[in-house]
Parts: sequence; C-alpha cells; structure tokens
Amino acid sequence: MLAIDHQGIAMMKDLIFPSQQIGDFSITAISDGYLSASLNLLAPIDPAQAYRMQQEAGVSDPSSIHINSYLVRGRDRTILIDAGAGGFKQWGGRLIANLALAGVQPADIDTIVLTHAHPDHIGGLVDASGDATFPQAELIVHKREVAFWEDDGHLGRASERARGNFLFARNVFEKYRDRTRLFCGHDVLPGIAAMPLPGHTAGHCGYRIESQGHSVLVWGDIVHFPQIQVARPEVSIAFDQDPVLAASTRSRLLDVVSTDELLIAGMHLGELGFARIRRAGAAYDICYEA
Repeated sequence: MLAIDHQGIAMMKDLIFPSQQIGDFSITAISDGYLSASLNLLAPIDPAQAYRMQQEAGVSDPSSIHINSYLVRGRDRTILIDAGAGGFKQWGGRLIANLALAGVQPADIDTIVLTHAHPDHIGGLVDASGDATFPQAELIVHKREVAFWEDDGHLGRASERARGNFLFARNVFEKYRDRTRLFCGHDVLPGIAAMPLPGHTAGHCGYRIESQGHSVLVWGDIVHFPQIQVARPEVSIAFDQDPVLAASTRSRLLDVVSTDELLIAGMHLGELGFARIRRAGAAYDICYEA
C-alpha cells in the first residue's frame, strides 16, 4: 500500500483547490458543483450572441453555472462564505465531500457568512433530513436580507417559483435562529468587512478580507456568466430582484476593482475561483489567477 505523509496530503489539497494567502488568512475556493440555467434568462442580449460569447471563451457547456463557496481560515477561525446549493433542485451537492478533501468537517466550521439567501447559496446549510449541516456555526447575514425573505408582503407578491425560494429561506433561517447574528454596518469580523452590493437581492453583500497589506473581495453574485457579464456589464439575469440596480452595481464595481487591481473571488467565477478584472478599452476582461 502506498504511504502518503502529512506533507504529501497538504500538497494534494493545494493541487485540488485554488487557494490564496491574504496575510493571516488562507482562502480556498470549494466547489459545490454546477447548476444549469438557460441563456434566455439574460437580458438585454440575444441568446444566440450569449451562446457565441461562451463558445468563443472556450466554455464547454454554455448554460452551466459553477457554484463556489469560500473556506477562510485564520485568526483562530474556520469560516465558510456561503454554503452552496446542497443538492437543492439537484444543483451542486459536492460541498461537504470537497470540504472533507480539504481536511474540514462540518463541525469544524465556527462561522458562516452569507452573501445572500438564494437557494444556491444556502441550500448546503441543511442536510437531506432538513437538519442544520453545521452544528457549531454562527450564521452571519445582513439584516436587510433576512427582513426581505421573512416579509409576508413580499411573499404574497412573489411568483410561484419565487414563493418556493421564500419558504426555503425561511426554513433555513429557522434552523439557525438561535445562533444567527444580523448586521447592518460594514464590520463583520476582524479583518473582514461587508460591502453592500444591491440589486441582485435586497441585502446582497460582498466581503473584503484584508490582512498585512493584502486583500481580496468575495463579490458574491455580481456575475453568473462571467465571460458575458464582465464584457457586457449591462446584461443582467432573471434571478436579479432589481435588474437595473444590479447592472449599475456591477458596472460601478468593475470600475473599482479594475482601477485598484483588486483580487476578486465569486460564487460563479468558475472552479479557478480567483481572478482580476482588467480594462479592455471601454470594456473589461476577466483574468483568472493561476
């Protein structure tokens, strides 16, 4: 039998999962798998043009959206930013197995920070039996996000599809009710600050992690199809609660991160997990970090 020492296991982890060291923090992109969404959900862009853009970028399945969560370790904390879909509607479902490959069990997670409460970000918070997946974790989420999903007026005006998302979010929040911390400012944890990024949902946030002069912005769902929406920031997706505001937020943020040459991470950036945005004339390109 082949023996593998602890150093060898650590090297295998580095090969499996994209990671960045940000001062005191190690940040690792953990794949939950994929969901499929029609390019018809994008506007204003012709689906045929969107398809061509995906093909020209070398995307093998143009309608596939990758789902990332981010494992943040440092300063005596083990943090998960978002929890993937967890198999909701047969989306994703690989997070727990991939965390195990990274040497982390659900009980090791002490903090979960949410960018927002769509099912592909909170589905992994509950297991197949409906119980909380992470028994020791404090759940941190923007006050405005929880208020939106728990508002009966919003629920009553929702479409049939969206109503299911409301009920699912409420159920997930209830499982963590006694260990949820709501915030409304910027300071979330030492070294981690919230950045409101409105439009996709009411309380959609990114998180800027800074330490020892280094930083990364986990920008949540600023894009779903990065090869399309970075080049064409006016293109929004039907999942956006306010498409016009979402597009405005995206344009503003692309300008900021490209000007500041800020490292970014995003739940739908793809399995490489980390990138930088470069200006390309009047538009932008996405450049993935090796």
